[in-house]
Amino acid sequence: MEQRKPRENGPRRNGPRKNGPRRNGPRVEKEFEERVVTINRVTKVVKGGRKFRFAALVVIGDKKGRVGFGTGKANEVPDAIRKASEAAKRNVINVPIIHGTIPHEINGIYGSGNVFLRPASEGTGIIAGGPVRAVVELAGYSDIISKSIGSRTPINIVRATVEGLKLLKTVQQVAELRDKKVEEIYG
Repeated sequence: MEQRKPRENGPRRNGPRKNGPRRNGPRVEKEFEERVVTINRVTKVVKGGRKFRFAALVVIGDKKGRVGFGTGKANEVPDAIRKASEAAKRNVINVPIIHGTIPHEINGIYGSGNVFLRPASEGTGIIAGGPVRAVVELAGYSDIISKSIGSRTPINIVRATVEGLKLLKTVQQVAELRDKKVEEIYG
């Protein structure tokens, strides 16, 4: 039996790529952290069968007082998520954070969705359901109590939570509105 000669394929490379390592440049830190709250599969029945589309609900935030949400629809899940995150970047709001919680109690209402948010003492943590938790965590709150009343649809809950956060005011803002000093507000 004859010995076979090893083939010469040129210099040996480390890794699967033949054209060298990928060079994407320096890693860029993302401005926002994003979280997919829900993905909904929608079916349309047509003559040829069923057509599936996907709707995604994404919440983004920097955990420093900026938060936003968006929805996106597409034929594929990744495209729906991408569209939703782009929509969320256009809907970013600033929220006040005082010692890791909200300044006062608030009721956020959107449609039949009703979310009650209450400040909590330090160390309580986030007591909230899925959609509300996603919004308040990405906003940067560490202690908060919430109760979702009415609609359980994730999109309505997220919208109600964001509406509630929009209504929050700090003591300085209230004093400015009333043309008083902060000490007068506290009484």
